[in-house]
Amino acid sequence: MSHINTKRITRTYKQTINAAPDRVFELLCPVKEADWLEDWQYRLIYSDSGYAEENCVFASLEPGEDDTIWMITKRDTAAREIEFVYFIPGIRVTRLFINVRQKENNASWVDIKYIHTPYTEEGNRFTEKHNSLEAFSRQMKHWEDSMNFYLGSGKMLITN
Repeated sequence: MSHINTKRITRTYKQTINAAPDRVFELLCPVKEADWLEDWQYRLIYSDSGYAEENCVFASLEPGEDDTIWMITKRDTAAREIEFVYFIPGIRVTRLFINVRQKENNASWVDIKYIHTPYTEEGNRFTEKHNSLEAFSRQMKHWEDSMNFYLGSGKMLITN
């Protein structure tokens, strides 16, 4: 049995979203994300409701990650907690935890935690390149700006 020197990366970020927690939480859905996040493309594989729910399975269709398969492993509406696990073949497995909490003045804190575990040398290189602290922070800020713009205007923020 062979082993690689896996370089697990954990990243956390706290967003401030200018809407009530329940409104924010409902947007954490592969279907609804297409309304507010530029370039988000997905293919829904399995969902009883057609939206985010526990055991929902979908694929993201992002450049360089066309075969990424996601599963929602937890969706607790009362606690406003959602957990995803996604798999990029030949690269890595990732757990994503999101919790939406009340902030003052009808705003929300969104606590985000990614745990990336590569399982190949290529996965180590990919994860280091695409998940540097700078790249991660830029991605989370774009997500925060996009959701705030959508919640304020009803339109998608277009940056390209």
